[in-house]
Amino acid sequence: MKYSIRNIATTFLLLCLALIVSGCGAYSFSGISIGDDVKTFQVNYFQNNAANVQPGIDRDFTLKLQDLILNQTSLDLVNNNGDLVYEGEIVEFYFAPITATSQSTAAQNRLTVGVNVRFYDTQLPDNDFEQRFSFYFDYPGATQLIGSSLDSALDEIFERITQDIFNQSLAKW
Repeated sequence: MKYSIRNIATTFLLLCLALIVSGCGAYSFSGISIGDDVKTFQVNYFQNNAANVQPGIDRDFTLKLQDLILNQTSLDLVNNNGDLVYEGEIVEFYFAPITATSQSTAAQNRLTVGVNVRFYDTQLPDNDFEQRFSFYFDYPGATQLIGSSLDSALDEIFERITQDIFNQSLAKW
């Protein structure tokens, strides 16, 4: 049987690649760090405790966080006794002008939403944290943020906040 330099080099490279990949252990391309014992999560209802109450955003935020974790992990959502527990409250919801025109009116406004989150990992309590997350949406001063434009703004804000929460709790970069 003849061995060519090319066949030997190819075999050597494949062997090295196999050793490197097997030496990495459990690796996720998404960067998610979940222990083998973690199978479930729960997201408790996030109360709206902001000074300005916008009806329905507490439910929308809770569902958005549940959906993100369901879509980006293989964890099962449970109502109680979850291996990972998310809870907290919406603590900030307000509109504020951020730039002015020469006529002393707002040229641009900002909607800001802040959420206080408590995260508990029943398998690794060292991962527990309590942290405030917030994000904003800027819009023209002549525009009123109501109806579908408000819904779109809140979707953008919630997408960013929930991704930040996910990264802080599960993506250990």
